[in-house]
Amino acid sequence: MHRAIPLEAKRTISPAELALELKLVGETDLLRLKTIARLHARGLPPDVSWEDLLQEAFTRVLTGSRRQPEGVNTIVFLAGVMRSLTSEHWRRLDAREDPEPGDQAPDPERSISALQELEAIERLFAGDSVAWQIIAGLSEGLAAEQIRHVNNMSKTDYDSARRRIRRTLLREGLTSCSQR
Repeated sequence: MHRAIPLEAKRTISPAELALELKLVGETDLLRLKTIARLHARGLPPDVSWEDLLQEAFTRVLTGSRRQPEGVNTIVFLAGVMRSLTSEHWRRLDAREDPEPGDQAPDPERSISALQELEAIERLFAGDSVAWQIIAGLSEGLAAEQIRHVNNMSKTDYDSARRRIRRTLLREGLTSCSQR
C-alpha cells in the first residue's frame, strides 16, 4: 500500500512579525500601496473608498485572517490582499443583483469609463516601452525588483520611468479619477 507523504505547509509570517515589517515601510512604498488601493477601488460602490480597501487589507493581515507566506514581498502581498478584497466586493454585489441567466455583461457606464481611461493611458505612453513594462508589471502586483529583473531594466531606468509615469498621470488628472 502506497502511503502519501504530507506536504509541509509553507511558513507564513506571523501577524506580529508583519506588524514590525509594516513599521519599516517607507513613504515610497506607502504611496505605492495607496495608488494600488485607488486602482482596485475604481468602480466600487461609493461607500467603499480606497482608504477602506487599504485599511481592510491591513486589518486582515494584522489579525491573521490573511497570512503572508515567508519570502513574499510585503507590498506585493498587500496588493494581492486588496485585489482579493475587491473581488469579494464584486461577488457580493453580483449576488445581490441576481442577474438574469446569461446576462453577464458589465455595467455599461463602468465599461465606458474604464475604456476611456485605458485609451488615455495608451495615448500618453504610446512611445514609451519602458513605462509600459512598468505599468504591466505593477498591474500584475510585481515588486520593483521583479519588474526590473523580468525586463532586464536598470534601477536608474526604472526610477526615471516611474517618475515620468507619476508626473504624466498627475498632469493629466488621471490619478484623481481613481479616488472615487
